[in-house]
Amino acid sequence: MLLHPAPAGSGIRFRRTDITGRNPVVRALWSSRVPARLSTRIANDDGVEIGTIEHVMAALAGCGVHNARIDVDGPELPILDGSAAPFVARIRACGVIGLDAPLEVLRITRPVELREGDAMARLEPGAGFSMRFEIDFEDAAIGRQMRELDLSNGSFARLLADSRTFCRRSDVEAMHAQGLARGGSLYNAVVVDGAAVLSPGGLRHADEPVRHKMLDAVGDLALAGAPLMGRYVARKAGHALTGALVAKLIETGAAERVTMAPQAAAWLPGIGVSRAEIPLSA
Repeated sequence: MLLHPAPAGSGIRFRRTDITGRNPVVRALWSSRVPARLSTRIANDDGVEIGTIEHVMAALAGCGVHNARIDVDGPELPILDGSAAPFVARIRACGVIGLDAPLEVLRITRPVELREGDAMARLEPGAGFSMRFEIDFEDAAIGRQMRELDLSNGSFARLLADSRTFCRRSDVEAMHAQGLARGGSLYNAVVVDGAAVLSPGGLRHADEPVRHKMLDAVGDLALAGAPLMGRYVARKAGHALTGALVAKLIETGAAERVTMAPQAAAWLPGIGVSRAEIPLSA
């Protein structure tokens, strides 16, 4: 996988370098999202797909990168250590180029909400970009967790980026039996079994699972195509619910595109974080 700079207005685009005879470019937009199990997947009109994009999308949004081309030689992005930290570290190491173009954001003007069973996700007006996420799992190693976070001043890179995806041991065994998640192991996810954390070294944070759910949400919300100004509130939400919420936000006109003055954009994720503040991970 290779990340390249892109001109202003390009947005985030993936290019499948292994594709010939079809359009290899897939735009990272809410309208490109297709159904997927346990991840976020997008496709273009030629049926070219790219999956598990949520962690790199979160890293880009969390580093304040709004235009980039990502070359990848297969249908899925590498999971690495199961977090966004390796992507964030490389992006910050290479540096971010400021473009000579006005910054446009989507300002949420009225609340939109979706529910599915006891899961809920809502976007509402607010200053800056903040989120509140609650999870509740039967597994004693996870249990009920809640966190609120203002994503300004580099909070994503410092507090969320190194939190890994998590699952039950039985889920891993079931996916392996179906030929899925072949690269999955105790080293690129937090694997739990009841009250036990099986991954070497245990948790990176006591509330690592809810932090990872927030990380995923940052990546899924980035499919809006521009930074969001407002507040995201969720309970037991996953990729599908958050992705559908972004589609509802755009389709119902509950957000307006506005141009921000550079000095007014200090609330954006990625502003005010240095390389030294990024947690290092395996």
